[in-house]
Amino acid sequence: MSTIQHLFDEYSESHQNKTNKIIHWICIPLIFWSIISLLSLIPHDFMDVFKNDFLNDIMSWSIIVIFLGLIFYIRLSFNIFLGMLVFSSIVVLDIYYTMYLFKLNKFWGLFDSCNIDGNTFLLYTSIIIFIFAWILQFLGHKIEGKKPSFLKDIQFLLIGPAWLLAFIYNRFKIRY
Repeated sequence: MSTIQHLFDEYSESHQNKTNKIIHWICIPLIFWSIISLLSLIPHDFMDVFKNDFLNDIMSWSIIVIFLGLIFYIRLSFNIFLGMLVFSSIVVLDIYYTMYLFKLNKFWGLFDSCNIDGNTFLLYTSIIIFIFAWILQFLGHKIEGKKPSFLKDIQFLLIGPAWLLAFIYNRFKIRY
C-alpha cells in the first residue's frame, strides 16, 4: 500500500459519519481559503524583487506556504500534487481578484458606507470564516465521536484537502 493511501485510510478512520463528511466537504476548503487569505495579508515588502508589479503583488507568505505544501504533496503523489496546485491556484486567484475588485470599487456600493478597504474586508472575512469553519469541524467530530486526526499528527492538516481530492479522483477514475 502506498504512503498516501495509508495516510488517507488513517484519516478516514475518524471520518466515517455522513454528517461529519459533509461538514468536512464544506469546511476544509473554507479553512484552506481563510488561511491562505490571512497569510496573504502579512506585510511582505522584502519580497519585492520582481520588476513586474503584478508578480510583486501576488508574491506573499501565502505563496511560500503553498509552495511548501506542494513539496509535501509531490513527495506523496504527483497527481495529488497537480490537483492541489490547481486548487491552490484557484484560491490565490480568488483572493487577489477580490482585492482587485476592492481597488476598483466594483462591489456595487455595498461597502461605501462602511469606509472599509480591501485588506480590512479580507481580514474580517477570513477570521470569521476560519472560526466558523473550525467550530463546525469540531462539531462534526463530536457527532463522529472521534478526535480530529491532526491532534494525533500535524501532517493530517495537509492530508485533509488531499483526502477530499482523492474522492474526486476516485469518482473520475483518476489514479493517485
